[in-house]
Amino acid sequence: MKTATPSTACSRFQPRSYAPVPAVLTLLLALSLAVHAQQPKKPAVPAPSAPPAASSTALPSARELTATDLEAFLDGLMPAQLEREDVAGAVVAVVKDGRVLFAKGYGFADVATRKPISPSDTLFRPGSISKLFTWTSVMQLVEQGKLDLDRDVNDYLDFKIPVAFEKPITLRNVMTHTPGFEETGKELFVSDAAHVRPLGEYLRDHLPARIFPPGTTPAYSNYGTALAGYVVQRISGKPFEQYVAENIYGPLSMPHTTFVQPLPPELQPLMSNGYVRASQSAKPYEFVQAYPAGSVATSAADMCNFMIAHLQDGQFGSARILKPETAKLMHSRQFASDPRLNGMALGFYEETRNGHRIIGHGGDTVYFHSDLHLIPDSSVGFFVSYNSMGKAEVSPRTILFEKFLDRYFPYTPPVAAPVVTAKEDAQLVSGLYLPSRRGDTTFFKLTNLFGELKVFANSDGTISIDPLKGPNEELKRYTEISPLLYREVNGQDLIGFHRDANQRLEFSLDYPFFVFQRSGASDNKYFNFSLIVPGLIVILLTLLLWPVAAGIRWHYGRKLELDSPEKRLRLAVRLVCILDVVFILAWVIVISKADDPSAFSRSLDPLLYGIQIIGVLGAIGTLLVLFHALQSWSKPGRWVWSKIFDTLLALSCVAFTWFIWHWNLINFNLRY
Repeated sequence: MKTATPSTACSRFQPRSYAPVPAVLTLLLALSLAVHAQQPKKPAVPAPSAPPAASSTALPSARELTATDLEAFLDGLMPAQLEREDVAGAVVAVVKDGRVLFAKGYGFADVATRKPISPSDTLFRPGSISKLFTWTSVMQLVEQGKLDLDRDVNDYLDFKIPVAFEKPITLRNVMTHTPGFEETGKELFVSDAAHVRPLGEYLRDHLPARIFPPGTTPAYSNYGTALAGYVVQRISGKPFEQYVAENIYGPLSMPHTTFVQPLPPELQPLMSNGYVRASQSAKPYEFVQAYPAGSVATSAADMCNFMIAHLQDGQFGSARILKPETAKLMHSRQFASDPRLNGMALGFYEETRNGHRIIGHGGDTVYFHSDLHLIPDSSVGFFVSYNSMGKAEVSPRTILFEKFLDRYFPYTPPVAAPVVTAKEDAQLVSGLYLPSRRGDTTFFKLTNLFGELKVFANSDGTISIDPLKGPNEELKRYTEISPLLYREVNGQDLIGFHRDANQRLEFSLDYPFFVFQRSGASDNKYFNFSLIVPGLIVILLTLLLWPVAAGIRWHYGRKLELDSPEKRLRLAVRLVCILDVVFILAWVIVISKADDPSAFSRSLDPLLYGIQIIGVLGAIGTLLVLFHALQSWSKPGRWVWSKIFDTLLALSCVAFTWFIWHWNLINFNLRY
């Protein structure tokens, strides 16, 4: 459930080796249901075509997936991984053919007391995997004819989402992460239970801007999932957490699973601590304001029951949470930006790999990091959760699952014929790209500057994308296997380049809940750094040399040869420089709070308003700096180097003002 900059609740923006753009900031779900007898039938919406199944020859021999072999495999891998990556503990569970094949804890739930992890009794926070319970709830109400996936979602709310792009947002859009909302992070996490507000109140006060037409551009949205949870609450007439408990946790015998915050007293002793690293102190329990998107606490044993139910099309023992046709619809492909790559189902997203169609979901809180994968054609489910991030650049859970697949579902990708235009195509796609999951109208836009991905051509015609790295922490290389479709060299990861509706180049990864769009010139990070870095240096030099020059004049008994108006103007210029420096330092302090996303709350608003007022005063003061530079050139006998420096200062202040305006650092929009 990570954020995208100062906060990432409920998301897994970790395309294998790539963590979300500067952090706080990734997940999903959608399609129409014409299966309930009481619901008017509608023409079926054709699902996007699935990526072509890759055939291969000379497959390595697979190990038989047995409890004995799996335990030997994981016992040899997990302890070493935890120690190497400084992770406190983890739990792994695998189900097969309707039963629990394996469930085991590794490491510690409490490092200080050496409390071991139990798959049945230790609770983890699976972050955005919580969304799957929300989406399952939605599908239950669709099945009952109480919700329509293609109806304007405003019809189910007690507040209105403003009209944009002449198209309403539907639940299908929300479930496939295509409502077009920009990224938000304010109060996604809160500091304690007392600050958790009623869901409807939170949604009304934090309505994000819509930056894409609905149904066109995937952009992972925690807000969208929380909105769906609120729809469930309103239509069912029950508090969201109560509805899920009665209609999912109860039928599936999941006694150790809850959305409730803080935890009920009987579950509190079972909760694992969360850590940044095992070698550091335990962190406090995390409170998620957008709780339908990521507040669940659960055990591995309970998650096994949930996986079994979905692998069996809604059936668990004698209980049924979805009709078979509803479950099949929920698991089916609904939306894809690139038909050659993985697409979105209704809540689940495709993770096709090793020749098998896989659906699943990942999840992160600040301290817990989890994955759930279903392999329907083999009736296999895999769940893992870590209670620490550790120190690895490449996600340990990704490495773990890929090793699991390679052992039990070995696969050799087919050989692709060389693409004649590989070098030309590599040059064509080279450049900087912005993630679609981003803020455009608030100061969160600044994260785009640091989150741009750089695609560049290698000498052999392959491409690399900074910062996408492999387990060796080296940049991956991708070779073109068909026009503008790239596959990882000695791997399976796919990158697909295509044009959007405006013919702008963009690319998709194997993760279908966002795309990366070519940056415009004004967003280019190299252009922006070339403006702001020299500009700040000149502004700082002006302030540093101010007392130095005064000291030199005092030492030699010299005075400034300026009249009173000129002295006042010179002083005003220095004050403008002070405002600019204070403004930047204040923003640095704010951004440094990103490690604690609960800090981004309403209590921060007065500080943010104050900082932006300073920025506006500095921007207005730029006019004085420009006037001072003109005066400098018009004054006869003034040293030419002084005139040049005054001009550089004026240009620096102009560049500074443009930078803080362009990146929304002075727009006073605090719905971030």
